[in-house]
Parts: sequence; C-alpha cells; structure tokens
Amino acid sequence: MADQTGAMTAADGDDRPNILWLVQEDVSPRYGCYGDSVAGTPNIDSLASEGRRYENAFCPAPVCAPSRASMMTGLHPPSLGTQHMRTTTHDVAGLPDSYDAVPPHYVTAFTERLRGAGYYCTLDSKTDYQFGEPFTMWDHHGDGADWRDDRRDSDQPFFAMLTNGGTHESGMWDPDEFAPHGRAVHDPDTDPDAVDVPPYLPDTEPTRLALARHYDNLAHSDAWVGEVLDRLAADGHIDDTVVVLTSDHGEGLPRCKRWPYDSGTRVPLVVRWPGKTDGSVSHDLVSHVDLAPTMLSLAGVNPPRYLEGAPFLGPDATTREYVFATRDRYDESYDMVRSVRDDRFRYVRHYYPERPYVQHIPYRNRHPAMRELLRLDAAGELDPVQSQWLAPTRPAEELYDCRADPHETENLVRDPQYADVLDRMRGALDDWRDRTGDRERAAESEQEMRDRVWPDGDQPTTAPPQFVPNAPGNCGTETTDGGTFEGPMTVSLFCPTQGASIAYATETGEAVDEASDGNDGVDDIHWRIYDGPIRLESGDELTLRAKAVRYGYAESEVASATVTVSDA
Repeated sequence: MADQTGAMTAADGDDRPNILWLVQEDVSPRYGCYGDSVAGTPNIDSLASEGRRYENAFCPAPVCAPSRASMMTGLHPPSLGTQHMRTTTHDVAGLPDSYDAVPPHYVTAFTERLRGAGYYCTLDSKTDYQFGEPFTMWDHHGDGADWRDDRRDSDQPFFAMLTNGGTHESGMWDPDEFAPHGRAVHDPDTDPDAVDVPPYLPDTEPTRLALARHYDNLAHSDAWVGEVLDRLAADGHIDDTVVVLTSDHGEGLPRCKRWPYDSGTRVPLVVRWPGKTDGSVSHDLVSHVDLAPTMLSLAGVNPPRYLEGAPFLGPDATTREYVFATRDRYDESYDMVRSVRDDRFRYVRHYYPERPYVQHIPYRNRHPAMRELLRLDAAGELDPVQSQWLAPTRPAEELYDCRADPHETENLVRDPQYADVLDRMRGALDDWRDRTGDRERAAESEQEMRDRVWPDGDQPTTAPPQFVPNAPGNCGTETTDGGTFEGPMTVSLFCPTQGASIAYATETGEAVDEASDGNDGVDDIHWRIYDGPIRLESGDELTLRAKAVRYGYAESEVASATVTVSDA
C-alpha cells in the first residue's frame, strides 16, 4: 500500500521474510560443516545444521570487485563492464585512467527493486561494485548499518548485508613486514603442522604459518557471525529472517584467488530459511549470479528478464547445468581466461597461451606462499606439480575431472577418453559467450570501453529530475519550482537520462545552499525510491526534493519544488 507521498510501506500482516546476508572475504569452504577438521567454526556449523549447505556454489570471477558487481545485479562481469579489477587504477602508466564502469541502461541492483517493493535495505559497509556507489541501492549504507536503523518502520521487512573483511588474503601476510588488512597473528593459535597444504603450493614453514593465520581469522569471523545472529535473535527476528552466508570468492592463496579454478571460484554457501530448511545438503550447481533472482523471488518481486541467473531456492527454484567464470585484467596485468564447470568437469580456455600463468601483481607477491613459490622456482626446487603454474607458457585449454582430481593438476585435454566431454564443454562455453555478448565485449580493449562509456574521458552526469504536476488545468507540464494547483492532483518525477533511477524526499532536512551545486546539506535526508506518482489532496502543501543517478554516472544535482493544493 502507499502513503500520502506514494512510498511503499509494509502492509499489516506482511509475511514476506526478512533477509540477512553475511559476506566474508576471500574464503573457500574451510568450515567444519564442509568436513574441515582444523576449522574452528561452531557458529557457522550450527547455522548449517538448521539451514541448507550448498556443496557446489561458485562465484563468476575469482576476485572481489567483479564478483560483487555480479552478486548485486545477477549479471556476469563482462555483461556489466566490470570484468577488469579495478577500474580505479590510480592512473598507473599504461592503464586507462580511472573510471566507473557503466552497465547497460536497464540494469539496477536487486536491492533497489526490493526497496521499490517496500523493503528497507542496508549495507555495512563494503561496496566495491566498480560502477560507483548509486545512492538508490540502499536506505542506509555505512559502518554499523543494519535492520536496527531508526528510519525503518518496525513492521517493514528488511534486507541487511554485512561484510567481514577479517579473512581477507592480507590477513595471511607476515605482520612483521606488512600491515594486514584483516586480523593476523605472528604466532597463530592454529597449529601450522595441522593444516592441509594444497599440492600446487610449497609445503614450507612460511606457507603453513600463512594458512594457520587464515584459520585463526576464520575463527574470528565465525565469532562475528555468532554475534550478529545473537543480535538478530534478541530483536525477535531469528524466526522470520532468511540468513545467507557466503564469500565474495575463493581464498587468497596463490593459484586460488584471481584464478578460475575451483580453488578460486568455489565458495561456501549456507542458507537458513526458518521452516523451509532443516540441515540438508544440496549438490546443485549455484552461481553468485543466482543470488539476485533468488532474493527477489523470496520477497515476491518479479525478476527482470535480463538477469543471467535464476532462483536456486523457493517456489521458483530451478537447477542449472553449468556455471561460468572469467578472468581479465587484475591489478596491473592483463589476461583473458574463460571457464565453465558442470557437476564434475571444469574446462578452462586461455586467450594468452604464449604468456606465463604468473604475471606481475605486486599486491599478490606479498603473500608468504607466493614468495616461497618464487624463491623455490629460482632455485629449481619446485616439484612437477608446483612448477606447472610457474611455467613460461600455458596450454590453450585445460580440462579437469574435479571429482578424481579436486586440486585440478592433471590436464585431460589430450586424453582421447575425454574427447566427448571436451567437445561438450567447449560448446557450453561458446554458447554462453554468444548468449551473454561476451564475445563482442571481450574483443573491445579496456581503453576503448572507457572511451565509449566516458566520452572525451569525462564521467557523464545524470540530469536533474523534473517535477510534473498533474492537476486540473496543468496536465503534464513540468515545473522547476512547484506552484499552487487545484486538487486532487498527483506529481510525477521524470529524468531524461536513459536508465536513471530517481529518488525523492519530503523531510525538511538542512537547508540547501542555493549558491552551490544543490547537493550540500542533504546528506542526512532519507531518499525514497520513486516508483509512481505522488498523490496530494485539497489543502496539502508538500516540499519535494529529488535527485537521480544512472549507474556509472555522477549523480544529479538535487531538484526542489513546493507544491500547494488549493482548498476545494
């Protein structure tokens, strides 16, 4: 139902679920509930015992910003123009100047659609989508933002996304040399001798210490999960909230993060839906591009047709045959890799086979395991499996049986026994590239893409919204400052920028400095999603403020108008 200003409010007896996302950074399924005996994750394990654990969940890009863009939109990174990591290059010589990606004009985040349907949406606190930070995505975005926001009606369903950065790859660095992004301990509580070192990494003390730090950070992140769930229970929402726990991509080890193998793309996914899940395990393939349509489905919101994902849970749930992953420029180094995975096999296609796997990424080179790889390679002391990733060239194609070879070290491309599998996986990848337009987009250089979306090198700016009073004697003529009209009447908002999202506010807020660009003094205003004409009755007087943004554009100036409806 709508209030006087047209905003959606929660109806009495609204039985739509609340939704809580708990997103970790740089985490593969190293939890007790996934069979890891070293992990100290009792809170996550308890959540899984009451929820559903997904064994085959994957991200569409093995690095944070491209993957997060997909999580919020339901599209793969090339479909958004977010495939390069990051678009804020800090003007490194040889790279395009910094820019924001500009998704197709029809693309909006699923949270914006939830807001339009009456949900209160908050983010604490990481964005990193690469198409800017559109203010229309959230009711409240910032440190500590959650369902307890005073602006939320107590009966209003909420979507809250909380991010924990303590498991970031930098938490494995040697803290004596680098200031870690996450929590790291020089003498970890986890026994380094107890950890499992993947066969493609050197089994040395620095590698084991790094992994032990990671387990410590996982334990601290698990404690954070418990604290959040305790708050949810204390507020009486534990039984009416769908809880989704996942990671943006795989763990921050070399050959894991940034690489489209299972080690970089397989992520934990646990969903607790009270009364619907009961400690079950699903082996269905799930991609992060399925998160947006699933959340919309659970909230009863029709998903847009352009989504590349589909619901994996709820009344509209479907199953998929393949998941796809991409790798493009990460940090300073360009690459292009595409990958497809079914429930058993992974196919990887390299577009730069003449180049080595390992390219220069200074940030990654801080990792102790990476330093060990480079040290032992220079000394000629890597074993055949470890040296594969350090080879001067790479095969054009790779095929792995992930059941028999979970670490993906035995390439089956030349094995005639798997010729039919290879042809099928090649075809699946080609079909996906055609279906999503990746073939055309990947042929465009990043500089060409930047020039196209930011003409003349400048970020486009969204046009200010216009007010259109619909009243007797004034039907469909816009106004810049309002006026007095006969009632009853409505006011529509219009923005000529294609694909722009419009939001408005009726609170008083602080005065707008008319001598400025129109945005000063309105940071405290709660911007509502505009989803239809605003109705006024005789005798009403309403001051409206509005602004707009197209994703990747600079947001518009704030427009303001006072509308008075004369007495009948």
